[in-house]
Amino acid sequence: MTYATLNWLEGEAPAELSGGTTWGMPFTRGALAGADGITVSDADGRPVPAQAWPLATWPDGSLKWAGVALPATDAPSAQYRVTSDGGTPPVPEPSPLVAVTESDDLVTVSTGTLEMVISRSGPSLFTSLSRGGTVVAEDAGLVSLLQDGIPDGPGSVSRQAFTGEVTAVVLEQYGPVRAVVRLEGTHRQDHADADGQRRSWLPFVVRFYFHAGARSVRMVHSFIWDGDADRDFLAGLGVRFTVPLESELHDRHMRIAGADGGFLTEAVRGLTGLRRDPGEDVRHAQLAGRPTPPLEEWSELVSERLHLIPAWNDFTLTQLSADGFELRKRTGEGHGWVGISGGTRASGFCSLSDPRGGFGIGIRDFWQSHPGQLDIRGAATARASVTAWLYSPEAQPMDLRFYHDGLGQDTFEDQLEGLEITYEDYEPGFGNPHGIARTHELTLFAYDATPDTASLAADAAAASTPAMLQATPGYLHSAGVFGDWAPADRSTPERAALEDKLDFLVDFYQGQVEQRRWYGFWNYGDVMHTYDFDRHAWRYDVGGYAWDNSELSPDLWLWYTYLRTGRADVFRLAEAMTRHTGEVDVYHLGEWRGLGSRHNVQHWGCSAKQLRISTPAYRRFYYYLTADERTGDLLTELVDSDRNFLGLDPTRKVRTDSATYRPDRRALAVGLGTDWGSLAATWLTDWERTGNPRSRDRLLGTMADIGALKYGFLTGEALYNLDTGRFDAGRDMILVSHLSAVFGLVEICSELIDLVPDAGFERAWLQYCRLFLATPEEQVAEVGRPLDGIHLTQAHSRLSAYAASRLGDAELARRAWTSFAEGGEHLNHAEAFTLRRIEPPYVLTAVDEAPTVSTNDTAQFGLAVIQNLALIGDQLPALQRVR
Repeated sequence: MTYATLNWLEGEAPAELSGGTTWGMPFTRGALAGADGITVSDADGRPVPAQAWPLATWPDGSLKWAGVALPATDAPSAQYRVTSDGGTPPVPEPSPLVAVTESDDLVTVSTGTLEMVISRSGPSLFTSLSRGGTVVAEDAGLVSLLQDGIPDGPGSVSRQAFTGEVTAVVLEQYGPVRAVVRLEGTHRQDHADADGQRRSWLPFVVRFYFHAGARSVRMVHSFIWDGDADRDFLAGLGVRFTVPLESELHDRHMRIAGADGGFLTEAVRGLTGLRRDPGEDVRHAQLAGRPTPPLEEWSELVSERLHLIPAWNDFTLTQLSADGFELRKRTGEGHGWVGISGGTRASGFCSLSDPRGGFGIGIRDFWQSHPGQLDIRGAATARASVTAWLYSPEAQPMDLRFYHDGLGQDTFEDQLEGLEITYEDYEPGFGNPHGIARTHELTLFAYDATPDTASLAADAAAASTPAMLQATPGYLHSAGVFGDWAPADRSTPERAALEDKLDFLVDFYQGQVEQRRWYGFWNYGDVMHTYDFDRHAWRYDVGGYAWDNSELSPDLWLWYTYLRTGRADVFRLAEAMTRHTGEVDVYHLGEWRGLGSRHNVQHWGCSAKQLRISTPAYRRFYYYLTADERTGDLLTELVDSDRNFLGLDPTRKVRTDSATYRPDRRALAVGLGTDWGSLAATWLTDWERTGNPRSRDRLLGTMADIGALKYGFLTGEALYNLDTGRFDAGRDMILVSHLSAVFGLVEICSELIDLVPDAGFERAWLQYCRLFLATPEEQVAEVGRPLDGIHLTQAHSRLSAYAASRLGDAELARRAWTSFAEGGEHLNHAEAFTLRRIEPPYVLTAVDEAPTVSTNDTAQFGLAVIQNLALIGDQLPALQRVR
């Protein structure tokens, strides 16, 4: 019987699970034929309603990963247990069930508590959201503003309004506990231009998530920026809802969350602070959000003068930076705004309600993804509106133009010279954001009355940090997923010292995100590449030293750290990075679709558009651990990414055979490091998820071809036939790069050798692992020449560790730990670990000489520690000086 204990990621169970929850978990090879037999029980052993479905299978067809969902509940258990004997045991039926009704025009979903009606096409994301038969919101739609310029001096610009137009609606999942509806469309101009044309842009995907019994709905919105950066400036992007109201103005309640759980709690027509008192019961009822007593129970001094008390029709909260929000209100258009208050970081939640019900919305990562805004308009009318602005119309319009004029770098020769000085791989026309994407998560709440402030604060917190169940590191490791790692272990002083260093690095980067304010609409989730100790700042403005864009796999470092520790803060850091790097750093349409951009001052600025950035090796952790459909979309986008080599050669600027190399479908040059490692991750993930024979055959075929090459992985590059999906195994050359193995190749090869035994492939990989850090004499003895391009010694110590573990070679294990201790040409970790907390004036200080802090080397150091400990931790020496 399969058995796993599930804990809440943040530690304690939430007080309420208003929207249900979903997570992913693995199962050992051969344990389960499918997901049908999975059952869930609470901490007391009582069965609870659950729904499970397959996410991935092992090569033998048994279940590898499953998504599991629980319904909403007002009393979540402290823990849950998952069991299965591989059969189909009875599963307790949830009460109520999720119910879906489809017609030619509508999709109606009921959780038993709320109901949403979705039109299959048109300007509405949904036509109505109701609770207990009362409509609390209707005519939800996407809105955007396009500005036609940003004047550098006096001048005028114009703005055009656009509305999202839904073109397709699909019921992606329908079960007793969970249903998912996917909508697709584009934004269309509200009014025709002078030529009578109505432009469409910003393609979007919206998903609504429904769990049995839920009073809230999760909404995930993704859009692709497909404009012209030189003339299109996004000046606002939001979701608008109409909220019907029927009560008297003094019984209409507006709530906007501020910082740290605080709320602005006001009525449209306030009854407190007046010169005359309506009565204590009246005032208390309004403050609590309850219906006020009948007018005849009020003091006549107030009830007869209600028409003289202003009605506040409009409210706005703006969060234009990570450090400040402002609240204001007005009585209506044509009248001045009155400032209310301000603060630092609003949670991004508001509600509008009356005694019959109401609507609330929370935007996740609101202040982190600034500029954001919440608008309530028409609160004194019968049909108010609530707009959740994902990009505030009060901020400067989004300016995505490239940041310099090219500096005369018109030829490859000039561009390579630029690379030598600013580390920027520039090429005209390549600093183009056309095709990048962004995803936001929102939670919609349906209320049957105005909730008390404590309940609203809980809802705001749930929208900001959704409750999630996760398996323990011990269980995840026992399932045999994700290759070479093991739970954190402090059983010896040497192990404890390395664990302390790993913790230090994670804490350091968490601190840097906050101190350096690595926040914002396009930036949140990424970190910087290299530190500048002269300016005491990260090199945000120096070419390729600025945003990291997954360079040398910080994504892997963070996810493996989470797997080992189960730390919620590490999960959230890795989650934000996955959302960013999978969306912003990768192209989702156009000529570079499926490729990512190398590190740069702007995330899309570098001319190196490569698979090593878009690789599923970085995304699949989040997909499998959460069952997130949007991340599944990103994985699916890459299935045919081998075709990208026809349009863009990643080594075009440095190719030694550029005079003769002409890519065609039968002779594509594919690097066996970053390129094939990314393709292998793509094919493996697709094969596991879908059983796609194309992906399976290309994965297994190219593995066999690498094994058949005379020099295996040392060949460096092989010719790939796009039609057959096979390499030319006759390539006779040696070409080694220090970058080949540091973008996920190590991790993928280890998994593949365990998944699908291939003696030739394993031999080729072990040869690469043995020889990379071997002596020149050993290299000459085996392949006839010493290897060039041997750098990042510390990072590559895990190659020696892998070979030592696989071959049982104690000498290789000693070499691995020696290389680890002596490596780190770019980052002296002994000194890095002595860095003190950074305080104003923001100077990093060290006991010894200042280190060069580089995310590249930090991530690779972390991965080397994690994998070396897992592989040869029992041979860890007492390192006197760990670098």
